[in-house]
Amino acid sequence: MKKDIHPKFYENSKVTCACGESFETGATVPEFKVEICSACHPFFTGKQKFVDTAGKVDKFQKKFGEKREFNKKKSKRIPKPKKVVEPEATEE
Repeated sequence: MKKDIHPKFYENSKVTCACGESFETGATVPEFKVEICSACHPFFTGKQKFVDTAGKVDKFQKKFGEKREFNKKKSKRIPKPKKVVEPEATEE
């Protein structure tokens, strides 16, 4: 294994959540902040809530709201040529 290529590993790195919860874990930085953790995530709490970061939900609803108009232009397709069926010649 090469020497001096790996970052320093902190065994007691402090993680702080936006909800106020904090815990220690192993990481390559001594301290960092997260927006959501197991104490406030809907999967673990069983309660659904919207986590709106910087108005992204409002921006999405404005862009793709209920009354969205779709582009109604038809694509220009070249029609397939029709098969010409010639009548069979009958011998008389």
